Amino acid sequence: MKFYKYHALGNDYLVINPQDLSFALTPEKIKTICHRNFGIGSDGILLGPLASQTAEFALRIFNPDGSEAEKSGNGLRIFSRYLWDKGLVSEEPFLIETVGGLVQSIIQDAGKTVQVEMGKVSFWSNDIPVVGYRREVIEEIINVDNETFTFCAATIGNPHCVIPLDNVNPAIAKQYGPILEVHSLFPNRTNVQFMTVINRNTIQIEIWERGAGYTLASGSSSSAAAAVAHKLGLCDSSITVQMPGGEILIQVNDDFNISMTGSVTKVAEGELSAELFAD
Repeated sequence: MKFYKYHALGNDYLVINPQDLSFALTPEKIKTICHRNFGIGSDGILLGPLASQTAEFALRIFNPDGSEAEKSGNGLRIFSRYLWDKGLVSEEPFLIETVGGLVQSIIQDAGKTVQVEMGKVSFWSNDIPVVGYRREVIEEIINVDNETFTFCAATIGNPHCVIPLDNVNPAIAKQYGPILEVHSLFPNRTNVQFMTVINRNTIQIEIWERGAGYTLASGSSSSAAAAVAHKLGLCDSSITVQMPGGEILIQVNDDFNISMTGSVTKVAEGELSAELFAD
């Protein structure tokens, strides 16, 4: 089976064309393929292009734990670059259907940079979802592991928990991220971002990604964190998001529609051996 590997700021995905699949892509096989020691190693699998009634292409996104993600900003940029490399798109805008909604992609810099219109951020509890009465989930209290945080929740097609702090680091994401991901407030689990506001146009985040764990970069996490910073009045509408893997530029429109621009790098292409699944 043919695969194509790309990374977006260190967040790596395998693109697999469904026409190349000779077996069902089960959760167990996804876990094996994505394993850093026993497989190719990746933060997920992008299965596409698929047929769509509403867009030029459809895409399914799988986490390394075998679960399916509604949307991935980095995954969408990578998939867009793959489509460019295959000659399936030009520099004209095109639509991709995801479980989390339609997005528009625009190829820049011969595929090395991609702009994605991520959709509209909602802070409403029933959209995200967050348990309890219907409300915008802004600056609420959450208790985890004898620690109390103030958080905001948001969705851009997938759920996010954003925690503003004076300082962030990988250790805090790795300590509290896995607990927050499965907190009872979030019935569909959640992505978690620990965020520091640097200035009116810059934030820094550390990410614990639902189904993937600690992650060097995330497009949807960048989108959600930037939207929260703007919602709280801490940042203007144009925000550079700094992550361990690099930077993404987020533009927050008046209605909280998000435009995300970032780089994509091709790593490799190859063939999966059937022996990978022999055991």
